[in-house]
Amino acid sequence: MEPVSLLVGAALLAAGFLGGRLSRRRPTPPPAPPAPLCGCGHTLSQHDTETNTCYAELRRDTYDKRGRWSGHQWVPCTCRQYVGPRPIDEVFMPRLLPPATD
Repeated sequence: MEPVSLLVGAALLAAGFLGGRLSRRRPTPPPAPPAPLCGCGHTLSQHDTETNTCYAELRRDTYDKRGRWSGHQWVPCTCRQYVGPRPIDEVFMPRLLPPATD
């Protein structure tokens, strides 16, 4: 091999290595975890833990008698905070009998 081409190759390798080390991006911190959400899209802090009702309100469109849009109306959210893995029967109707003990 020709010594000049070896020197040029080594210089290119060193320049690429130094350029990569100097222009490396600093790692960004991981994003904050999102707030836990219910199926309705509201945070779990807006739900009552005992009755599973949602305290948030939703904006719904209202229409007059002729079917024309007449504005917005705020209505309570009707979700029951099913986030699983509880059986869905317990979400909509509480247990009538105490759990069986052996």
